[in-house]
Amino acid sequence: MTPQASPPPTALAAQRQVARTVLAAALAAVAPEAAIARHVRREGNWLLAGEAAYDLRTVGRIVVLGAGKASGAMARALEALLGDRLDRGLVIVKDGHTVPTTRIAVQTAAHPVPDARGVEATGKALALLAGLGPQDLVILLLSGGGSALLERPAPGLTLADLQTTTELLLRAGADIAEVNTVRKHLSAVKGGQLARAAAPASVLVLVLSDVIGDPLDVIASGPAAPDPTTFADAVAVLERYALWTRVPAAVAHRLQAGAAGRLPDTPKAGDPVFARVRHVIVGNNRCAAEAAVAQARALGLHALLLSTFVEGEAREVGRLLGALARELATSQQPAPRPACLVLGGETTVTVRGEGRGGRNLEVALGAVASVAGLPDVLLLTAATDGQDGPTEAAGAWVDGTSLARAQSRGLDPRAFLHRNDAYSFFAALGDLLITGPTLTNVNDLLFVYAF
Repeated sequence: MTPQASPPPTALAAQRQVARTVLAAALAAVAPEAAIARHVRREGNWLLAGEAAYDLRTVGRIVVLGAGKASGAMARALEALLGDRLDRGLVIVKDGHTVPTTRIAVQTAAHPVPDARGVEATGKALALLAGLGPQDLVILLLSGGGSALLERPAPGLTLADLQTTTELLLRAGADIAEVNTVRKHLSAVKGGQLARAAAPASVLVLVLSDVIGDPLDVIASGPAAPDPTTFADAVAVLERYALWTRVPAAVAHRLQAGAAGRLPDTPKAGDPVFARVRHVIVGNNRCAAEAAVAQARALGLHALLLSTFVEGEAREVGRLLGALARELATSQQPAPRPACLVLGGETTVTVRGEGRGGRNLEVALGAVASVAGLPDVLLLTAATDGQDGPTEAAGAWVDGTSLARAQSRGLDPRAFLHRNDAYSFFAALGDLLITGPTLTNVNDLLFVYAF
């Protein structure tokens, strides 16, 4: 890791502490235990989740399955709720996201590109569904990262085929819906196919959403949701990013065969396999953003939630954040000082260089020039799971002195942007945000402060 620079001045440190307090409130609001407690409860012999109600006197076995960075903590919350009424279970989490459990096994696998451990764990999860009947209940726990962690290649494909295709899509800057459109048509469990494996049991899906707008078919690639996308849609995604000739031959062959109607597509709305499936969103980006606004106001800031639908190329979103900061600083609009603007969503990065970083780090780097020289302005970008891309940083800090401090060290932010090396830039300044794994994941949060 690049050595950290000296700490920021006292005033800036105090401002950063305010921002940390606001971020902590946002993360606490979407902690898996809190999310489960808000939406799932047990009243005597009844298990209540959203509008779904299950009479435990008539329910047979209860099996818990899950995948995602938060699924371990979600599983632990369910164990406390169900006690010995829970029969068995297995959840798959990203490395570093394990939690102690008693009845539900926790297995680790790679993210964002699947690995053999995830395929093996998925096989074990599917085995737990064998022999279930209509009186049994499957509780499926889904959160961000589930698409990579819950995986079984479709017939004719290998894990290597999926790994190569996933890496190509991520590097090309495809958004999560596009990536998952392809993934669903290369998998034996995504796009509603897990619901088919669980039938005829009832399925309750508890979702901690990491996708803008909470589309059930996109979150974790919708293993128990009807899939509105088709093989033809998957082909179109690869063509859109000029990847059709770069994906493995087996991938192209399968998608061509499916688009020509020679393979059955993923199950669609109205399919009987979904008749006994219920989904409940237990937490999302808006929940976190609203908690951040409430905490900022409690600290005496004029706080506004601008949007939880932020998308686009990361560096361009960074320039937008810089423009908002400059507006706050020069006109005190849309809020007077001290102000806090909160945004949420998920940007994308088109990888052009060989540097290190993630979308939040690149958003921050894109804002550096825009806020140069502005007094008492602070920007914070944060991945709510605590890990931005393939780094241990959650995001980064940017303020009016960032550019000058960089230039004094001979660092040119444009050069770092050119090679997608935001991590090295902020590490050299001592401006990485390090939180460690948060055990939740509800998209990214972006903050603009003017003190």
